[in-house]
Amino acid sequence: MQRGSWRIACVAVVLAMFGVACQGTSTEKTTPSPGANATFTYDVNSQVMIGWDPATGYSNEIIAMNNMYEQLTRYNSQTQQVEPLLATSWTTSSNGLTWTFTLRPGVTFHTGRAMTSADVKASIDRTIQVNGGASYIWGPVKSIDASTPDTVTFHLKYPAPIDLIASADYAAYIYDTKASGSEDLGKWFEQGHEAGTGPYTLEDWNKGQEIELRLTSFPDYWGGWDGAHYTRYVFRVTPEPTTAAQLLRSGQVSMVERMTPQLWQSFQGQDGFQTTDDPSWQTLLAMLNTSAGPLANQSVRQAVASAIDYPGMISALHGGADQISGYVPPGLWGHFDDLSNPVFDATNAQQMLEQAGYGPGGKAMDLTLTYTQGDADEQLVGTLIKSNLAKLNVNVDVRGLAWPAQWSKAKSSNPSDRQDILLFYWWPDYADPYSWFINLFHTESKPYFNLTYYSNPQLDGLIDGVESQAATDRPSAIDTYKQMQDLLLQAMPAISLYTQVYQKALLSSVGGFVENPAYPNVVFGYELTPQG
Repeated sequence: MQRGSWRIACVAVVLAMFGVACQGTSTEKTTPSPGANATFTYDVNSQVMIGWDPATGYSNEIIAMNNMYEQLTRYNSQTQQVEPLLATSWTTSSNGLTWTFTLRPGVTFHTGRAMTSADVKASIDRTIQVNGGASYIWGPVKSIDASTPDTVTFHLKYPAPIDLIASADYAAYIYDTKASGSEDLGKWFEQGHEAGTGPYTLEDWNKGQEIELRLTSFPDYWGGWDGAHYTRYVFRVTPEPTTAAQLLRSGQVSMVERMTPQLWQSFQGQDGFQTTDDPSWQTLLAMLNTSAGPLANQSVRQAVASAIDYPGMISALHGGADQISGYVPPGLWGHFDDLSNPVFDATNAQQMLEQAGYGPGGKAMDLTLTYTQGDADEQLVGTLIKSNLAKLNVNVDVRGLAWPAQWSKAKSSNPSDRQDILLFYWWPDYADPYSWFINLFHTESKPYFNLTYYSNPQLDGLIDGVESQAATDRPSAIDTYKQMQDLLLQAMPAISLYTQVYQKALLSSVGGFVENPAYPNVVFGYELTPQG
């Protein structure tokens, strides 16, 4: 799973300043006896801890942080409801401008301090002030009061679903802001420390190693350790899918995050293994350079979109992808099945290219496409796009780049130095479509995640108003999301290629796993049960 190549933590550069191996700093305590020898090993294909600061982490670290940290609430994708986590209940005023959360008693940070409302306020205040990663989710908040030791009140600038925002997969973690003492907290985190309330605490971190991260059960976890639980959680990094499959077959890992569809199918129906096949909210987009080169021409962008064989692409991914309508994936409100999506029509694509002076018999067009090195799906998609466009006298130079290099190229101050097509994953920061539009398509003075460089004042105005509209008049907000997607499909700054289907293979001895697309590729270890 990658945003670009996974989301990028805003403070990732700081990591280079520190050593690659760090020990957990929590007080060492004896691991609880129930399931004391049960270890869950999650095999992933890329470095886990890009950033350590829970305020700014916006990348791979989501899969580990959601086991070390917790939010006030959690979104249940099966019931489509927000459920209690660190907050047990909440109320909102009739005008939607005041939200009061009652906190769970008996919660302890991994540092040993008891969590109070003052800590919740301090966590979110700091996340807002640091202004990195996904901190924009707290934009509606005017102020926070630690009303009593066990209640926290949010005062808003405009109505917003704070209960849902508080469940976000990034920037909603509650942490001990006093953990570093007199030392700068951000630097302390980036040295490889954590200060959460979650069921697992840091045992050790070995950056760049196969066994990158080990977590161990936190004895004072508020949920307790009665019954069967995994008391150790290990993250192993294996970029090569075939090797990952071999590790699973030999029992050296418990679950593989993603392998090729063919490898995944080889585990189906096999004794000792189980497979899962779940739709996700993770969308692969082709971000088109609207600022320079041939794709600055809207008609050329439309032609490229028409030249792509979408059914062939889905077929080539062997069940690992579903075609998408618009930009919002199925399962989220704001999705529509009847939008005017591009369809594969090589004849129409040729006509549009010829009108622009390109196409067979016209000028040759040269484009550069970059994808994340090591992502087999993206590589396949790049190859298919190259093949589709070659028939129309469009030459595509397909390059696999490490994500930092790819992102740096996309953010170049010289538009002509940017790639023409960037393959790029996106998923929501919480169960709401807003994330796609505010991050990917709102005007930016300097590129960050709007890597199409598209700017439309009409669209900006709709984006600026839709969040509060969603809290007060959902039907009107739904209409706004349709209008925004219609505008984008006409301008075509980005092509929605597909939503990924999460295909995981795991040992049959692992019980209780349920995929939650609101937390992409997160495996909540505490909810698993070792069997046999």
